[in-house]
Amino acid sequence: MRILQLTPGTGNYYCGSCLRDNSLVRALRARGHDVLMVPLYLPHMTDEPSETGGTPIFLSGISVFLEQKYPAFRRMPDWLNRLFSSPALLRLAAGLAGMTSPKDLGESAVSMLQGAESRQAGEVERLIAWLRTQPRPDVVCLSNSLLSGLAPRLKQEFRVPVVCTLQGEDSFLDGLPEPYRQQSWELLAQRCADIDHFVAISHYHGGLMSRRLGLKPEHVTVVYPGVAVDESADAPPDPPVIGYLARMHPGKGLGTLVDAFLQLGMPGVRLRIAGTKTSQDERFVRSLQQRLPRDVEFLPNLDRASKREFLRGLTVLSVPATYGEALGLYVLEAWAAGVPVVQPRHGAFPELVEKIGGGLLCAPDDPAALAAALRQLLRDPAAARRMGKTGRKAVRADFSIEMMTQKIETLLLEVTHAA
Repeated sequence: MRILQLTPGTGNYYCGSCLRDNSLVRALRARGHDVLMVPLYLPHMTDEPSETGGTPIFLSGISVFLEQKYPAFRRMPDWLNRLFSSPALLRLAAGLAGMTSPKDLGESAVSMLQGAESRQAGEVERLIAWLRTQPRPDVVCLSNSLLSGLAPRLKQEFRVPVVCTLQGEDSFLDGLPEPYRQQSWELLAQRCADIDHFVAISHYHGGLMSRRLGLKPEHVTVVYPGVAVDESADAPPDPPVIGYLARMHPGKGLGTLVDAFLQLGMPGVRLRIAGTKTSQDERFVRSLQQRLPRDVEFLPNLDRASKREFLRGLTVLSVPATYGEALGLYVLEAWAAGVPVVQPRHGAFPELVEKIGGGLLCAPDDPAALAAALRQLLRDPAAARRMGKTGRKAVRADFSIEMMTQKIETLLLEVTHAA
């Protein structure tokens, strides 16, 4: 089966969607499929070798921005577009704090969902022209539904089904200012008619997006992301260590965790904070560091080996996100290392933690409730170890890369045969 995978990049920080797609592409290739992974907007940032190889970046973030703001750039020559698609230049642009305002993001989101009528129609045609030079795909996979504006043109050109993953789009769209928020949701609902099947990364997110977009249940299949299991078994750290592994951003609840740690009242317990830190996060991180003891560690942008070592040194992980997470890949990564979690009771966390039993839930956005749950787990090391073992067992059974790949492979074969 020849599969075309289109995945946006972030340019300068790790993204759960990129990590999931990258692992999936590698595993599908290992099963004998011919998969072409094309990066969009910005270069991919992964904590393992990227599966994009030397594939050019299309819909360059610089070009998309300029074409949105300045009509003259919609007729730019190919040499200039190639310059704006340079990975080095795109990484530089991605690192510029405040390069785009919420209004700019809203305008671009609406435009990209308009498909053939978008201001970036020329960028889409450049992508199509390059894809014509590659073997014709049997199926097209979109990393998220924000790319659904591409679906009509792709189906017109290649006459193949389009499958779209649902993984966290709601938080981005709901963060746009009006009128772009409502316009984006309305356009997205229209674009869904061009998608043959959807893959949701959790029952929670699949249900939420189905309700908001009017999707039929038979058109949505839940396939959990997969992670690799760390088979090593280190002794629990002494003194105990609370860990955080996500973007160092208010929306991920890092401020809530810091407040809970300061209220914990358990001398000797340590806090280690790891994950993505962009230039936009610097001020927030500095404000937290000023409130914390000097021995609290901040470990930004860990690679795969360092992340695994970090997780193996934790007693418990907590990422108390302030919004409803579509999944929370960090929960699976903690379980894969045998580490229990404490998470807020919203989003996909009840679906995971209550079903698996690999940790505790607490009231959202409540530092006192989080501190109480952490305290309960830290005071019962035997229970914490049991929860960690339960989580690792669940990852082996239900959240492995192999399980994810088998389910996606079966779905793609069904969709292509039905087309």
